[in-house]
Amino acid sequence: MKKIYMIAVSVLLSIAAAVTALPAGAGASPADNGTFTVGFDAEFPPYGYKDDSGEYVGFDLDLAQEVCNRRGWVLAKQPIDWNSKDMELKTGSIDCIWNGFTINGRENDYTWSIPYVDNSQVVVVKAGSDIDELEDLKGKVVAVQADSSALAALTSEDAEEDDLALAASFADLQQVGDYNSAFLNLDSGAVDAICLDIGVASYEIESRKGFVMLDESISTEQYGIGFLKGNTELRDQVQETLLEMAADGTFMETAEKWGLSSSVCLDKDTVIQDDTSDPSKEEEPLWEKLLYIVKSLSEGLLSSLAIFFLTLLISMPLGLVVAAGRMSKSKLLSAIVSIYISVVRGTPLMLQLLVVFFGPYYLFGVRTTSAYRFIAVIIGFSLNYAAYFAEIYRSGIQAVPRGQYEAAEILGYSAPQRFFRIIFPQMVKNTLPSITNEVITLVKDTSLAFAVSYTEMFTIAKQVAAAEATIIPLFTAGVFYYIFNALVALAMNKIEHRMSYFR
Repeated sequence: MKKIYMIAVSVLLSIAAAVTALPAGAGASPADNGTFTVGFDAEFPPYGYKDDSGEYVGFDLDLAQEVCNRRGWVLAKQPIDWNSKDMELKTGSIDCIWNGFTINGRENDYTWSIPYVDNSQVVVVKAGSDIDELEDLKGKVVAVQADSSALAALTSEDAEEDDLALAASFADLQQVGDYNSAFLNLDSGAVDAICLDIGVASYEIESRKGFVMLDESISTEQYGIGFLKGNTELRDQVQETLLEMAADGTFMETAEKWGLSSSVCLDKDTVIQDDTSDPSKEEEPLWEKLLYIVKSLSEGLLSSLAIFFLTLLISMPLGLVVAAGRMSKSKLLSAIVSIYISVVRGTPLMLQLLVVFFGPYYLFGVRTTSAYRFIAVIIGFSLNYAAYFAEIYRSGIQAVPRGQYEAAEILGYSAPQRFFRIIFPQMVKNTLPSITNEVITLVKDTSLAFAVSYTEMFTIAKQVAAAEATIIPLFTAGVFYYIFNALVALAMNKIEHRMSYFR
């Protein structure tokens, strides 16, 4: 096992060194192929989202389209996972990040355009809530999007002291994957309030109804377009075109179309300033960065382990019950269990987790709480894996020769004795390889818990990767998963070897 660990560490260090050695210079210009690829979060209205017709629209996308029209480029709208935006940019998959992207706190991470929107962070609650001002958030559960301006405003080193004190007064500050999840959590009662950009808040309140915005704001910042560090050529081309649009009124017309005229800060008199990044800022040593990453991931590792072991503890015996129902002589019971297995195996686990967590509220009007989040994860995982284990058990039971049943009956064994002393051990031996595959899959599936905003190891890896603008946390998480699975495979192989006497 020590050898496996040393190999894993060596691989991690090699990859980390290679990644950190990648050049961060200028990327390709649309002039090379005529295509300008914009990366954006497709769930961030009114800046970028998918409308009812299935088209990607929004304020930022309209601006990008006009820039392309004037430059003779073809616009490629590329939806991205917000936590992976830096990797998308560094690998050249996108030319820029243009989607209500906050400059403040990220000055040294990108080559920025001039600011074009003055934004503020606000708090949204359900209509009729007892929360009327920021002070009322004390002892409440608040949600923010991962790696968002709201999260930075409440937790970053550059945050105002009042905002840090406010965050410290919360019962919990939870991170969600997108704003749709945030509003679902708020609507179901899983959180008491959400903090987000004022433009998004205004749009969502207008379209969803039943929500209100507090009068007080938490922080203010500016939006810009983020380009790969050093890619000033492409930045200048886009920036010059934006200023032309500001001069002829096109920029303000677009802002008015999306209800953002009061938030924009770009006009024909805007002065282009030099790059605000600090080139003298020293790069953190690799070993210190790895130490921070490992420490961060270890916090989520406990959550992943809890999901893994509790799911096995519940789903493996439950699968035996389900298998018995599937093989029951009662046609009705067998049909019901067959439908359950079919639904579970035919739908994504992520969807099942969402149904278990939000279902009680939207189907029966039962308000959920933040504490129910972990319970919902265990229920969803257990029901899912019980169905798979049931089919594995059934195949193993049916593989036992009929003569084994008859011999046990002749020897006077009762039905339970026949099963647990004769059939069950042989079934376990026959199905161990398949069970091992499911157990290994469970290790990796624990990452799906973030569908209901439960933070586990891989989610933390994505958040750290986004915050640190590096892919190293994801590789580190991969090493953790590999070691975990190696231990699982080793344990299952030992069990399989000990049961070889059934041959």
